[in-house]
Amino acid sequence: MSDLHSLLETQVGAGSLAGAVALVAHGQEVEVAAVGSLDSAGTAPMARDSLFRVASVTKPVTAAATMMLVEDGLLALDVPVARWLPELAEPTVVRTPSAPLDDVVPAGRPITVADLLTFRAGYGFPADFSLPAVAPLFAELKQGPPRPRDVAAPDAWMAALGRIPLLYQPGEAWLYNTCSDILGVLIARATGQPFQDVLAERVFEPLGMRDTAFAVPPGQLHRFTSYYRAAPDGASLELVDAPDGQWSTLPSFPSGAGGLVSTVDDLHAFFRMLLAGGSYGGGRLLAADSVRQMTTDHLTAPQRAAGALFLEGQGWGFGGSVDVARLDPWNVPGRYGWIGGTGTAAHIVPATGTVTLLLTQRELTGPASPEVMREFWTYAAARPGL
Repeated sequence: MSDLHSLLETQVGAGSLAGAVALVAHGQEVEVAAVGSLDSAGTAPMARDSLFRVASVTKPVTAAATMMLVEDGLLALDVPVARWLPELAEPTVVRTPSAPLDDVVPAGRPITVADLLTFRAGYGFPADFSLPAVAPLFAELKQGPPRPRDVAAPDAWMAALGRIPLLYQPGEAWLYNTCSDILGVLIARATGQPFQDVLAERVFEPLGMRDTAFAVPPGQLHRFTSYYRAAPDGASLELVDAPDGQWSTLPSFPSGAGGLVSTVDDLHAFFRMLLAGGSYGGGRLLAADSVRQMTTDHLTAPQRAAGALFLEGQGWGFGGSVDVARLDPWNVPGRYGWIGGTGTAAHIVPATGTVTLLLTQRELTGPASPEVMREFWTYAAARPGL
């Protein structure tokens, strides 16, 4: 592709996307493209400041907020979370991953803050979604594709979580998603403030992320994209959520795993801060060592292999994946970031000083990165200086 606009235009022209916004930044050089429409009917053109449901791109933000509390001394990586989350004071673990929910043993040790950040607390999605201990995550906790209005308030959600056994012993296995939602509750209880207020005061306001929140204000709904999935015929798009739908009011449970709405420039501010080792134009949000811990792979080789359905050969830091080998043109060891099930992706490449962001409005069909993301990353990797 000759430029970013052409790459996106090809996807939109083929009908696979209603629209998209992408950004590739290298130092002071920033390329941005907005293509298509806010919805499949072409009601309004896509713009640089269009709002997207960013889904799991929320996870690095939650991890950063957690590390800010670690720096403040409110939390510590090796401290059991039961101090703030008594529902997890005496967790049980299914005897084997395939065992029924009532065949349990006590956890060998407490769940720590580090377990949650590295997704090794024992809660979450394995490769096999049919395991008995996975079903309650969907049925009771409403894990899976984000549905903000359907999730119980934090105290009720934690009470339900406390009744679900761990799938693995703490520290034993990497499991996807649930730990970021637990971190959101942990942050709220440790600070005595609603999770959304902590993010607004500690992260969004300092970085100038004016459009990032867990809901879109009524006066901004005209900028909010509609959200789609592939229709059963495979040739068209099916509406999942309209601008006045699930994200039009603040949810009872602000999801640290996938609840945020944002723009490409807001996300650029956040990931540029990580790329700069925690600093930004107005000061410092995180210590450089906190960013280093976030962007370092903490998994063992067997844990990476077991999580391959989601990780696709990558490792895991705090709240995001970390490339550990060059597997494709866009894979660079040390690349940190993550993708969202609503069709979003955000990464930094410390070795080249690069930020890459892709925001679409089409639901992913599974854990694997879709072709449009791979094409975007290949494009970004081939840009001058990258």
